[in-house]
Amino acid sequence: MTGVTIGLSAGILLSMAVVLTYVLGWANKKFHVDVDPRVVSVMNALPGANCGGCGYVGCGEYAEAVVLEHETVTKCVVGGQSCSMAVALIMGVEVGETLPYRPIVHCGAHYDDRMGRHEYRGEKRCGAANLVTGVQACTYGCLGFGDCERACQFDAIHVIDGLATVDYQSCVGCGACAEVCPRNIITITPFKSDQVLAVACSNKDKGKDVMAVCKVGCIGCGACARISDVFKIEDNLSTINYDAYTQECTLDVMKACEKCPRKRLVFVGIPSREDQEKARDLEAPDIVEPDFKTTVDDTEWRG
Repeated sequence: MTGVTIGLSAGILLSMAVVLTYVLGWANKKFHVDVDPRVVSVMNALPGANCGGCGYVGCGEYAEAVVLEHETVTKCVVGGQSCSMAVALIMGVEVGETLPYRPIVHCGAHYDDRMGRHEYRGEKRCGAANLVTGVQACTYGCLGFGDCERACQFDAIHVIDGLATVDYQSCVGCGACAEVCPRNIITITPFKSDQVLAVACSNKDKGKDVMAVCKVGCIGCGACARISDVFKIEDNLSTINYDAYTQECTLDVMKACEKCPRKRLVFVGIPSREDQEKARDLEAPDIVEPDFKTTVDDTEWRG
């Protein structure tokens, strides 16, 4: 009796396996969707970071957009120029030289540089602290709770003494840090060279008000603008005209940097070997550049 039961069970299982195999085979043919082989090729050419820096959910979605929707082949910030060239070759298109994109933090104030800073007992996140008034007197500066640091998949930005600081050796320019900054003081900028010049401040208040809340913030004195046409004071804040920044005006630009009383005209990026040798025994400033859009105009609540 036991043998019959076992045999019957085995027979039923075998029959079910045969039926399911047939059904799955039929479904595979019935619902088969042809995949453009170029999608697979583009995916293989991409780094597989799935960082979202291209604006798509992951590398797979970006690959489909490139092949099926004629999306530009230069959006992979992690892969850079070599990746763009490989994808362009697959798609049979030409691509010119692309500039690497990197973040710039438009604030230079560490904890000791900030006045009017009060104890914050809420959630230790910039997004939460930005909704509370009185966290610090400067309503434009870095809050320093590390939302950008947690968002970075490449360990390329860290909060050091209250200030978000980019490690340009590790950064791939994915833009995650800029997306989570509630005060919009991080911009993703095309770097025309390893180092770029920038104004490391976002405060648009008048000079007297800036000095009341920060020891290093730009006071809009205009010293830089008087030395070089590259600089212009807009809304009480020094700005840089990068189109006017040529090799011929480098000397005046450097003079302007030296004359800045608050030392907010700084350079950011990867220092050259020559710069490293010069700065070996010095305290080197930071560094920054283009599309200066660091405002908090989109933020209603500021702490």
